[in-house]
Amino acid sequence: MEKLRLNFKTQQYIPLYYKGIDLGTGLRFDILVEDLIVVELKAVDYLLPVFDAQLLTYMKLLEKPKGILINFNCTNIYYEGQKTMVNNFFELLPQN
Repeated sequence: MEKLRLNFKTQQYIPLYYKGIDLGTGLRFDILVEDLIVVELKAVDYLLPVFDAQLLTYMKLLEKPKGILINFNCTNIYYEGQKTMVNNFFELLPQN
């Protein structure tokens, strides 16, 4: 990403609140690219539904429109090792 001159952050902390009270704990996501795309990295035999839920939760908490789940434990990342998701924030992006 540095070679492509993309702005990105890694291992960022998301604090958790319940009814306005800081729970004193939080979540860490893997990568945020260009302040728009949440990337979650895995190296597992199978992508389970809980990984989808995890990525969608990060996207919602961060209010980001797009997420990519990447599994490095496969023979071809492009065809079988990645999954792209969008949420309702995607609709708010400007149309070119």
